Order: sequence, then C-alpha cells, then structure tokens
Amino acid sequence: MTAQRRVVAEVLDGEHVHLTADEVHARAVAKLPEISRATVYNTLGELVSLGEVLEVATDKRAKRYDPNAHHPHHHLVCAQCGSIRDVHPSGNPLADLPDSERFGFTVSDVEVTYRGLCPTCASA
Repeated sequence: MTAQRRVVAEVLDGEHVHLTADEVHARAVAKLPEISRATVYNTLGELVSLGEVLEVATDKRAKRYDPNAHHPHHHLVCAQCGSIRDVHPSGNPLADLPDSERFGFTVSDVEVTYRGLCPTCASA
C-alpha cells in the first residue's frame, strides 16, 4: 500500500465518517502535505470499485464516502446541515416490501435514508 492510499484510509477510519472528497483531501494534506487532489479522488474511486468504501449521495450535495462498507446499515441525514449518521434498525427492510409492490423485481438490496434535524439544527 502506498503512503497516499494509507493516508486516505486513515482519514476515513472511524464511526459515522461520511466525508466529501474535498474533506478527505484537506485531512490527508494535514498528514501528507504532498498528496494531490487527483490522487485522493483516484484513490476514493478505487476504494469504491473494490467495495471497501461506499459512495453516498443523500441529496444534491457533494457525494460522501462511507468506510462502513461491510456492515449493512442505513443513514440518518440532517435536512439542514447535511450531517450523516449510520443507523442499524432492527428488522428486515426487504420483508417490509410486499410481493404485490415488487412488480416482478428480484430485490437484492435496500437503501433507507431517514431525514430530520440533528440536535444542533433542531435547537437553533
């Protein structure tokens, strides 16, 4: 693993991490000043292609990158500031979709996004 890839992986490490490519770049530069924006973008693309990182688009804002690619989860998104949290509700969302609403589709995956206001925005 190159130093650049290692730095990008370190930046994405942690719970509830959903950074934009520019945020990844800014944090990576703090650790490795010579890393270029193109290298960060290319590395994120490779990590998405390898299934190591999820690309998350919850609205018309910039795509975000989620390192929680190996554990099924949904997202809770603040409609005001755009912050994202991973959530793990109980139950099976596939089971909630009746056969009559599948229109013959073989459903293999479900993406659920809960929207609301985070505590900071709700108190403002």
